[in-house]
Amino acid sequence: MVRNSAGTSAFQVGCRALISLLLASSATAAVAASVTDAMIANDQNTPNDVLTVGMGYSGQRFSSSTKINSDNIDDLVPAWSFSMGGEKQRGQETQALVNDGKIFITGSYSRIWALDQKTGQKIWVYEHRLPEGIVPCCDVVNRGAALYDNLVIFGTLDAKLVALNADTGKVVWTETIDDFKGGYSYTAAPLIVKGKLITGVSGGEFGVVGRIEARDAKTGKLVWMRPTVEGHMGYLNGKENGISGKVNATWPGDLWKTGGAATWLGCTYGADTNEIYCGTGNPAPWNSYSRPGDNLYSTSTLAINADTGKIDWSYQSTPNDSWDFDGVNEFISFDMKKDGKTVKAGAKADRNGFFYVLNRENGKLLSASPFVTKQTWASGVDLKTGRPIESNNRPGDPGKGEKGSSVFAAPAFLGAKNWMPMSYSGQTGLFYVPANEWGMDIWNEPITYKKGAAFLGAGFTIKPLYDDYIGALRAIDPATGKIVWEYKNPAPLWGGVMTTAGNLVFTGTPEGFLKAFDAKTGKELWKFQTGSGVVGQPTTWEMDGEQYIGVASGWGGAVPLWGGEVAKKVKDISQGGSFWVFKLHKSGKAAVAQVSP
Repeated sequence: MVRNSAGTSAFQVGCRALISLLLASSATAAVAASVTDAMIANDQNTPNDVLTVGMGYSGQRFSSSTKINSDNIDDLVPAWSFSMGGEKQRGQETQALVNDGKIFITGSYSRIWALDQKTGQKIWVYEHRLPEGIVPCCDVVNRGAALYDNLVIFGTLDAKLVALNADTGKVVWTETIDDFKGGYSYTAAPLIVKGKLITGVSGGEFGVVGRIEARDAKTGKLVWMRPTVEGHMGYLNGKENGISGKVNATWPGDLWKTGGAATWLGCTYGADTNEIYCGTGNPAPWNSYSRPGDNLYSTSTLAINADTGKIDWSYQSTPNDSWDFDGVNEFISFDMKKDGKTVKAGAKADRNGFFYVLNRENGKLLSASPFVTKQTWASGVDLKTGRPIESNNRPGDPGKGEKGSSVFAAPAFLGAKNWMPMSYSGQTGLFYVPANEWGMDIWNEPITYKKGAAFLGAGFTIKPLYDDYIGALRAIDPATGKIVWEYKNPAPLWGGVMTTAGNLVFTGTPEGFLKAFDAKTGKELWKFQTGSGVVGQPTTWEMDGEQYIGVASGWGGAVPLWGGEVAKKVKDISQGGSFWVFKLHKSGKAAVAQVSP
């Protein structure tokens, strides 16, 4: 055996070189797998991965991919499907994330999977152990996760945050958002902004206090917290950072202490403004006579400085809300061309039935247009004051021990648009909004706050407005507020929308279909029956030169739980729990591979 002057054999030298090479390759692979701030900021422009729920900071849900397009969509077929398994079904509202050969999906009952991107085989699963006594308002759903470094992070129904190793599924850190026994829970997808994990809270129907939090994404340590009910103190690095608004300015007595305004849908981010845009839910209780005043910052859009956690501007869409018109719907940044000028704008299709366009730099109202056919609560919005022009349509003031007079109001409290996210295409200049046409009988009742108990003070029954349809996918021109085209669906629409540069719009229906439409004309081009209602969020990615479409299937959400007469119309829809992946057909390879856990 040949040795060098140090007494080391050539074989040993070779082994050490090989080990060094392997270690270097391993380190390189680890770096490649690590999700950085720069990658997240560029997510909308990288078709080979999906790093954010919303497919980019702005939440436009637009893909630049064109391999699947309006000319070849007829050839789209299933590639594989993954069963979420067992008896844990209910609503599946997740959006998939894709990175480093893995697909990450969350499921009902606070579960999350990592799947092999090519085959759909399970790599790992984490099933959160939920305690007795959780009180989720509107089904046991989860809407997605966040990726950062080598972590995948999601929230749970018992109001916790869990960070897992993306390769192994092992827990890296956990943090408690708040006490689930007090009505808190968490169902939204977190957002990563400059290394910080941005989260909110669910539980507005239980008298919680809404807030936005920023944590160090690697450790879970709290950086800042901003309450979304006026009168509560914010914090930055463990120190007081000023109250939100002013105590008792728009809230009477002590009601601000249980004021609701839950931030249950998550946020978007404007990198050019350094603002985190978050919507807030209804004030608590629903009975508005118990809380005279505007009740800031409920039913609002907030612009929060990403570094300081302070509110830079706010816009309230439904002051002194009496109909449960949560303002949580996503605020999507876009550049609007109007009258020869380009405006830094943001749009929001509100639960109250108006499509709002604001200046995203200062919150100034630019327009507010109806996107449903009937709004009994207001005849319009005053563009000078930004306030709604209210009709006389509030439910009556309840007497002691008696319910107040009932009114018929539209939209229903489940909203002209509920949680299901719309999308925006810079190619067409249109927003694609999943709307619903329904109304409700609503009345107020006496109510007293009790920790962890429902805090409504109202009763209701939802009714469809029309015999032939409830759901309507509508393409809206934000510059004019006009509806360019619409697709009507018999059952409510409850899933997200995605657009692509291939001139396509994707969304699902409770009847079980994933559908594709021509983005310019609204013509239905393709559909596939998934076996259960689709209330998930479609997304797309490219791999090995091919484009893929993925969506979760599994009927549930608020409609079957709260939908009144509408719930009766959809009671026979089968539950399920599957993640479907589609690609263009290749001869002899069209058969779907069913993959179980």
